[in-house]
Amino acid sequence: MPELSIVVHGANTQGHLNGLLDSLAARPLPDAEVIVAAVGDWARETAEGHTPETVVLPLPDGTGEAAARAAGAARASGRWLHFVHAKDGLPAGAARTVAERAAELPASVDVLLFDHVTTTWRTSARPSADGPVLARAGRADLALDEAPGLLNLTPLLGNRALRTTFWRAHEHLLGRDDEPYAAHAALLLADRVACLGQVAYDDRRLRPESLPPPTPEQRYALVDRYEDLLSRLQGRPAAHAVLYDVMVRDLLRVFTREELPDPVAREFFHRAARAAVRLRPPGHQRPAGLEGVRRALLEEDAYTRYRAFQAANRTRRAAKTALRTHKRRLGAKVRDHQYRRALDRPVDPRLAVFAAYWYRGVACNPAAVAAKLAELAPEIHPVWVVSKNNAPLLPPGTDHVIPGTRRYWEVLATAKYLTNNVNFPDAVVKRPDAVHLQTHHGTPLKRMGLDQMRHPAAAKGMDFGALLARIDKWDYSVSANSHSTRMWERAYPTRHISLDHGYPRNDVLYSATAHDIRAIRARLGIAPGTRAVLYAPTHRDYETGWTPRLDLAALADRLGPHTVLLVRGHYFYGGGASPLAGPRRAGRILDVSSYDPVEELCLAADVLVTDYSSIMFDYANLDRPIVVYADDWETYTTTRGVYFDLMSEAPGQVARTQEELTELLTTGAWRDEAAAKARAVFRRRFCEYDDGHAAERVVRRVFLGESESALPPVVPVERRTPAPTPEEAAS
Repeated sequence: MPELSIVVHGANTQGHLNGLLDSLAARPLPDAEVIVAAVGDWARETAEGHTPETVVLPLPDGTGEAAARAAGAARASGRWLHFVHAKDGLPAGAARTVAERAAELPASVDVLLFDHVTTTWRTSARPSADGPVLARAGRADLALDEAPGLLNLTPLLGNRALRTTFWRAHEHLLGRDDEPYAAHAALLLADRVACLGQVAYDDRRLRPESLPPPTPEQRYALVDRYEDLLSRLQGRPAAHAVLYDVMVRDLLRVFTREELPDPVAREFFHRAARAAVRLRPPGHQRPAGLEGVRRALLEEDAYTRYRAFQAANRTRRAAKTALRTHKRRLGAKVRDHQYRRALDRPVDPRLAVFAAYWYRGVACNPAAVAAKLAELAPEIHPVWVVSKNNAPLLPPGTDHVIPGTRRYWEVLATAKYLTNNVNFPDAVVKRPDAVHLQTHHGTPLKRMGLDQMRHPAAAKGMDFGALLARIDKWDYSVSANSHSTRMWERAYPTRHISLDHGYPRNDVLYSATAHDIRAIRARLGIAPGTRAVLYAPTHRDYETGWTPRLDLAALADRLGPHTVLLVRGHYFYGGGASPLAGPRRAGRILDVSSYDPVEELCLAADVLVTDYSSIMFDYANLDRPIVVYADDWETYTTTRGVYFDLMSEAPGQVARTQEELTELLTTGAWRDEAAAKARAVFRRRFCEYDDGHAAERVVRRVFLGESESALPPVVPVERRTPAPTPEEAAS
């Protein structure tokens, strides 16, 4: 009996079935079967042209969605069912991920929920809003009444797997043609549900103009759907309140955003008003603000006043937009005038501008260059560009400017040296006698620059023409290894000079002393003799928020009281509520996402656990164990693209599941001979120029104008001595 039956159902709408079946055939799973309930000859012919392992059930043209799903489910032999519409897609590795998570679940769990992306006729793999909801629920199985917020998830059958026995017991409800009804009903009927905070479905939205328009009765059926669902929530007040809010939002969305003929709009509004009043939970409070006004008008069945309210809102928004546009244009003219005047002044050879990570503060390679510049050329004055929100966090005495201010444009116009680990804004003019130094902020595993053109989920509408204009301003590009040099030349084709000098930020990984490491661990509260595991996952372009891909509480429990997890989320996810608020374990899980500099975390850690983050290339300089946790490697490589196969060229052991990771960290395999050999090969390739003197070479070459031959030569990897390990520092 396979763990998972993937039931592909429906007609070959607009020819998308072929791509879906190709993706499944490319990664066959021994623990999953594929059943195609093919509606019509085109779908049948397409399915029969794929692997013989695919089970094809030919169905006549016009077979409804519910009938196609039912036919596929009846043929299925797996413990779990995943219904996939023929127009939709499955990200690489999705079936494997769902099957493995389903296999872990106890028999009491009826529904497994997971994240999805949305593809339209204009966009590709746009992240959903479901990620934070799934993250809050965590990995433990739950009753719906314990987590009623799960009713806010997008109601698709494709973003949930159903236990086969559960489906068959409730097929009279789950097998309806109305898919959102079936998706919501599955949650209402389930004894318990579980969540998987990973993308495992691609919901393809077809262009509305290519589909038959909904009939009035189909519009009115939306009200009937929610009346039926809410009638099944008697005695479940928490779930009833959430689904009621979902209903009101959905009804108002259709009324305000869909183009309904006036008679249909009036009748729809009237039916929605009656439902909003009749189904409102006792004591339920309307939200404040404009949303509360909208709901009040709906409950009063005030169609004419609601339309007037809409018109007034449109007028108000148009006026505010016009005012903002006028102010923005006026401000831009003033700033442009100030900047142009500053550009007429001579370049100041003793002024250097530094920035990092889109103006986050003093960090990364620019910070290491600035520190070495103060030592070797104190006559050059550094000015940092820092956002208004981050300015209070600067080290005392740091001269800085806020973006958009008069002095900001003045220093950008007159500085001799401009250093950044990303690009300065498009408006910055490259003066002939100014020097632009691009330090980057990591060795590239994922595809960058122009190489993102073939990966729209990663590019997210990037203007590649503007990118080329930005990189044409570079004079120098810093590189940590030959791989980076070659990839930067490919991804950023311009006339820059490659500085094969190493990453300045990594100098400290060689210069730090035992005293430094003890002090860092003391600041973090890590007791002597405690193993520190730094878990630093990267950003995923197909997720809107950070969802830890590990059950950190369970991992901490398995690793025991003498191990502490230092958990660092990617900086792209800063500013929101930490997903670690719940799983802390008596000081054994520390959220270090806001701790700077990250190099100190590397020095404090005995082992690094990461996925595809460039931190692995930096940490390898320490010659300490690295474990790669690659639970979604196939999805990541497909959506983002990579420059080499990390699975075959990893810096240590590789785990594909949490159980494998736990096994590595509890048995000592994380630092065995095989791991050491893999790390040695990795270090020779990727730590090529990092020897503790990178900042000196960069400053002497760029700021002091010394020739390449006059710089300190790079020390070979085998002759370097990294900073002591925590164990060595404690002795």
